[in-house]
Amino acid sequence: MSPRKIIIDTDPGQDDAVAILLALASPGDIEVLGITAVAGNVPLHLTEKNARIVCELAGKPDTRVFAGCSAPMLQPLVTAEHVHGKTGLDGPQLDDPTMPLESQHAVDFIIETLRNEPSGTVTLCPLGPLTNIAMAFRKAPDIVERVQEIVLMGGAYFEVGNITPAAEFNIYVDPEAASVVFSCGRPITVMPLDVTHKALTTRARIDRFRAMGTKVGDMVAAWTDFFERFDMEKYGSEGAPLHDPCVIAYLIAPQLFTGRNINVEIETTSPLTRGMTVADWWGVTNKPVNAHFIGDLDAEGFYDLLVERIGQL
Repeated sequence: MSPRKIIIDTDPGQDDAVAILLALASPGDIEVLGITAVAGNVPLHLTEKNARIVCELAGKPDTRVFAGCSAPMLQPLVTAEHVHGKTGLDGPQLDDPTMPLESQHAVDFIIETLRNEPSGTVTLCPLGPLTNIAMAFRKAPDIVERVQEIVLMGGAYFEVGNITPAAEFNIYVDPEAASVVFSCGRPITVMPLDVTHKALTTRARIDRFRAMGTKVGDMVAAWTDFFERFDMEKYGSEGAPLHDPCVIAYLIAPQLFTGRNINVEIETTSPLTRGMTVADWWGVTNKPVNAHFIGDLDAEGFYDLLVERIGQL
């Protein structure tokens, strides 16, 4: 079976970095057609830079990286330096990248790729706010039906919000974009906080990365050491959730995850719950199903996969 073709849309972020590493370490399963950067965890000039830093760390400087939207569709950008640090990849820092940033805008790359690849063969993997994806769908509606699947990290139901009491960060940053994507009619698989909060780092799990004895393993351990300090203090948990690698792990080993096919709508108007993913987990509305909403995972199997693949870089 040929590798699954994907575009990673991302706002790195330490957990985004681990997701990119997992994808680039899995060429037998995944073909990364390109990485599109969006403003989110930090502003765009840092997310596109961080994406290239990660590609070079992985030894994949030929990966194409594109800069996309620098602000949400309607509202000012909200960032998360309080979680990821001022660079987005705080912790031990790597040198600035030498690989070039592609000149084409990320939105145009998404459109061009979906038009040029056979219909139904490209999966979109958003790891941050959905601005680039929504803008591509708005600019070129003909591409929507050509998307194989959208597998994204965002939202929550039982875990509610992590940036407001009701909203998860990626959706909150650009709920209008999220509304466009969730109403697009293509298959959507969602990795909400409900599942990512079960993918916790622990001392033993971080030590497995450090024990690789490689530059990549050391960086993953250092990034997770930095990243987890915020969540451990906030939630009183034993580690931090590795949110974004769940998207890539699902493409490689979907048997690690369980969820339900439900209706999900995005709140865009209420000042109290703006950005909330209203997930009809119990099927009380009888509204049409539009998302496969993941609720659980095999955490040990997830970390086994991360260690096996990242250990090959």
